Amino acid sequence: MIFDVLTLFPGMFDSPLQESILARAIKQGLLEVRTHNLRDWAEGKHQTTDDTPYGGGDGMVMKPEPIARAIAELKQQAPSAKVLLMSPQGVPFKQQHARELSREPGLIFLCGRYEGFDERVRQTLVDVEFSIGDFVLTGGELPAMVMIDAISRNLPGVLGSSGSAETDSFVDGLLEYPQYTRPAVFDGMQVPEILLSGNHGKIAEWRREQQLFRTLQRRPELLDNVQLSDQDSVVLERLRKETEIAKTIR
Repeated sequence: MIFDVLTLFPGMFDSPLQESILARAIKQGLLEVRTHNLRDWAEGKHQTTDDTPYGGGDGMVMKPEPIARAIAELKQQAPSAKVLLMSPQGVPFKQQHARELSREPGLIFLCGRYEGFDERVRQTLVDVEFSIGDFVLTGGELPAMVMIDAISRNLPGVLGSSGSAETDSFVDGLLEYPQYTRPAVFDGMQVPEILLSGNHGKIAEWRREQQLFRTLQRRPELLDNVQLSDQDSVVLERLRKETEIAKTIR
């Protein structure tokens, strides 16, 4: 899979792409990240990519012409690549989007700066706008890195274990269950006995219950959109009652 990134600061991507899982996946040829400086498509001696806003106001606005030229050139190489705009006004980026986008042959990330883009960029050049949260960053580079990482994890062969991505938080709509490793006792805290039992059926039941409990505790709104089995529903109802009783005792 090929990720093309349009940015004014391509150097920001050097370090993240040289470490850990992404670096290994790139070395193995499982994915490619190509960063492009938007100034390469700007005209004039100073390769200007921004200008003052019509109507007045603070800051600078990114011009549409260099962006249009850049996207047109990249589309010649990958006509079906989707153009994604990093924007605090965009659709909240979620795990389901990461999985869906991992099936695309290629993606073009458009990273903004300053006061954002000329509105005509949104109207004519972009397929989807994405936000990684309700806050404002200096530019779109960090959100693009986050999305590339999340999408890449869903590509075949990128993770060391084929099942690793399937147990991540949000994959099935729930938070992940607690994880433990050696030592069995740390600072007086014991690993749950069930995990030492070797009974894989009981361990699977415990982990599912822990997923439900952790989601109920930390992100209860997620439960409204999860398809639960009959057994899940029974366990969840019991957990809700136990939680209410615990609150009453306190």
